[in-house]
Amino acid sequence: MNLTPAQKKAVSGAAVAIVSVALAFLLRATGAFERWELRTWDWRINIAARPSPSTDRIRLIMLDQQSLDWAQEENGLPWPWPREVYSAIISYLQRAGAQSIAFDVLYTEPSFYGPEDDAALGEAIGNAGNFIAATHFGETSGSAASWPDGYPAPGLAIQGLEQWLSAGKKRGVAASRGLFPIPEIAAPSFALTDVQHDPDTDGIYRRARLFRIFDGKTIPSFALAPLMVSSSGLRMEIREGAIFVDGKKIPIDAHGNAILRFRGASGTTYRHYSAAAVIQSELREQAGEPPVIQDPDAFRECHVIFGFSAPGLFDLRPTPVGGVFPGAEIHATTLDNLMEGDFVFAAGPIATFATAFLLTLFSSFAVLFSRKAWQSLLLCAVFLPLPSIICLSACFSGCWLPLVVQEAAVSFSLLGAFTVNYATEGRQKRFIKGAFRQYLSPAVIDQLIEHPERLKLGGEKRIVSIFFSDIQGFTGISEGLDPEELTALLNEYLSAMTDIIQEEGGTVDKYIGDAIIAFWNAPIDQPDHAERAARSALRCQEKLASIRPGIRERTGKDLFMRIGLNTGAAVVGNMGSSSRFDYTILGDAVNLASRIEGINKQFGTYILASESLREALPDRFLARNISRVAVVGRKEPVRVFELLSHQDFETRKQEFSSFADGLRAFNTGDFQTALDIFLSTEGTDPAAASYARKCRAMIEHPPQQWDGVWVMTDK
Repeated sequence: MNLTPAQKKAVSGAAVAIVSVALAFLLRATGAFERWELRTWDWRINIAARPSPSTDRIRLIMLDQQSLDWAQEENGLPWPWPREVYSAIISYLQRAGAQSIAFDVLYTEPSFYGPEDDAALGEAIGNAGNFIAATHFGETSGSAASWPDGYPAPGLAIQGLEQWLSAGKKRGVAASRGLFPIPEIAAPSFALTDVQHDPDTDGIYRRARLFRIFDGKTIPSFALAPLMVSSSGLRMEIREGAIFVDGKKIPIDAHGNAILRFRGASGTTYRHYSAAAVIQSELREQAGEPPVIQDPDAFRECHVIFGFSAPGLFDLRPTPVGGVFPGAEIHATTLDNLMEGDFVFAAGPIATFATAFLLTLFSSFAVLFSRKAWQSLLLCAVFLPLPSIICLSACFSGCWLPLVVQEAAVSFSLLGAFTVNYATEGRQKRFIKGAFRQYLSPAVIDQLIEHPERLKLGGEKRIVSIFFSDIQGFTGISEGLDPEELTALLNEYLSAMTDIIQEEGGTVDKYIGDAIIAFWNAPIDQPDHAERAARSALRCQEKLASIRPGIRERTGKDLFMRIGLNTGAAVVGNMGSSSRFDYTILGDAVNLASRIEGINKQFGTYILASESLREALPDRFLARNISRVAVVGRKEPVRVFELLSHQDFETRKQEFSSFADGLRAFNTGDFQTALDIFLSTEGTDPAAASYARKCRAMIEHPPQQWDGVWVMTDK
């Protein structure tokens, strides 16, 4: 049967769509997409996060660092606190009209301060009548294998639970061991609850378990118990794929987990109160004085959750929104979802497959029937983000529609359609591509293929992160080596550093002798470009440390590298003449990166970053403030930070703390105090030694006006 060209393209389009969907779902079945799917879900849930009507009915009392400091400084209370202190919180909340009081604290051991301390807390719990206690269920060694005698029964009934369990749904729900509160805490509590949530495979907490089975009893989750307080006779029913709480349908998986709909970033969604403020309010009210918390209705008819947020108390959990959450805030999110009945539901396999197939069919047809390259490129610009748009829209509706498999299927479809066009209509294009590859780098060529209009002189202004490095004392090193040794040394060093930069997605702009200039966020967008640059710097120093002994053994030379990092606006593009040009960057941000690299000499540091780059880094990157400096060629001073590895930070934490104290004194013009502090660590900290010298100079020749800026006199 003879087919027309249009019919041939239609058949090819259908074949491309079928193969693309099959390949994408095959890769998904192997788990190749799991990590990326979780990351894209985090992106979606961040965008879709919104408070609910129930959000304002939940309050958090956090034992934060401020509370620990207040207790130590004002009352001489070391950690752990006496439990009588917590009874003040419960008593205050009872009088304030809290609907429920849930403590995300495991009181599994008697108080260090004696039985009277436990009795005081137990009395406050009994007087409240609505206290929810935390219990840990799992496989913890040393914990109980049965429900303790005399402890209050859970009182949770779920219709249809036996049938659901008999269908093989016990994994993740049933627990063989329980870690219970001491009797003084457990007996007067309204309910003993399960506080344990399990993270996803990447360690991020996105789901919540609503109940556990232990010793034949159904244990409510920590977040479900407040509803039991406020609703006598809570009606619950479980069926395949869902649990109903007072008629509200909550989708769950085979392990009893529900996907959380986060309301916003930590600390900005639910009304927080520090434990210190609540305790002080209680003490002042007892003394007839005005409380710290002025609003008398701050907790009235609210569900109150108490937990830890101080970093040293180890109850911080990574979440999809805003980095880490205190465990109590994850419980608050679960309770919020329960009150609203708007947990996220996962799209079924049929809906996922149908969406992917339609997208691939349309995209392959569109490309195959396009006649010009710009039309094909435009179609790519339409279809590649389309899965993200569809899946993001589904997220706003409370549906987790898998994105990566959709994106992969569309990408395969577009690639397949381009391949068909390439094989049938692209001979001339192949010739052009082959000719250009003789002159330009592959990365730039790929961009030019997608954007032919870039094949001209000129550039665009972009925010980039810039890496500038050179070898300390390279002139002296090179003078002691013959040309062959020097060439081998440079090749080994530059290859090792370049591999790391390229692994982190960086573009190596050029080499100037031993210096390396690289940048991120061009020619392709890299939202985490500052993080990539910082990680490259740390990895480069780590790699250089590992190869340094071998270099010393061969050449008798020790190799140390200084790095300057900066984030800022630069012109990125093709620079040169009309007959020969290169893809490079220009601008003040590049010059500043070079100046920052040079500042290392002044302070004896090896990685310095500008304030703009430091502010773009997540909290897991550690850095210390080094100085505000005025560099040559710039009017405005710039603050620089030394990037630190976690190991270096931990081993020198006390030294860095001392340096920060000295820097504060230096910035305020108290040079004698600063000198005394810096002298204590000048033997081990080159930056402190540099400041000690500067302080002596300032003491000898005091400045008429002091703004804390260190003026650099050379590059």
